[in-house]
This record gives sequence, C-alpha cells and structure tokens, in this order.
Amino acid sequence: MFMGEYSHSVDAKGRLIVPAKFREQLGEQFVVTKGVDGCLYVYSNEEWNRIEEKFREVNLTTKDARKFMRFFFAGAATCEVDKQGRILIPSVLREFAGLEKDVVLVGVLSKIEIWDKERYEDASAYDDMDEIVEHMAELGLSI
Repeated sequence: MFMGEYSHSVDAKGRLIVPAKFREQLGEQFVVTKGVDGCLYVYSNEEWNRIEEKFREVNLTTKDARKFMRFFFAGAATCEVDKQGRILIPSVLREFAGLEKDVVLVGVLSKIEIWDKERYEDASAYDDMDEIVEHMAELGLSI
C-alpha cells in the first residue's frame, strides 16, 4: 500500500527522483500512465497486470469504454529506476500532467499519483470534506 506525500523536482532532462519508500514497493521497473484530474498514475508491474486483466473483461461496444482504454493504455510507459533513484518520465506524459519543475508524489493505496505542485494544491482544497464524507458513507465507506 502506498501512502504519504513527497515533494521533488523534475530536472531539465525530465528525470524525477522516486522516494525510497515508494521504490521499495515498486521495484526497479514499473508503469506510469495518464491519470484523471491531470496527474500521472504509477503502478507496480503486479498491479498493472491486475488492471490489464480487468480491462480484458470490459465490453468494447460502448464508446466511453474504448475511449478510456485508449487514453489509459496508449499513454502508458514502462519506467526503470537509475542508480540515483530517478526515472525518466516520457515527454508526452510530462506535457499531459504539466510537469515542469516542482512536483508532488502522493501515495494512494495501490498507486502513486505524480502531480505538478500547483495543480496538486488546487486539486487538494479540502473545504468540501463534510459533503465528500457523506457521499463516501452512501457508498458504504466510513472511517
């Protein structure tokens, strides 16, 4: 399980340090792809294989299913950690997420999200948390 927030920066070549705690769980190679809300998702190879299996069962007669699969899988890239603990994020993914310098890596259960720092701060305004908690309770989730 991934959890925690870490601030790092992308260098001029598009490399990003992956926190040691995340690297321990991800291994030396993993998958980065486009996520929703304008961030990137990072999955261990094991989790990625589970996702692939789920998508093999998706009915492709719906346009939304085909469009989402294209978005999610076409943007995916395998990344390898170098000796300094960095990965090279492909330019198409950096552009999609607006990653230029300051980024935040966020552990979210089975995945890691990589955010541009400003986007993350905008997306993580928690002034509506009471309403969100009520919706989560409707889904059967409580803390």
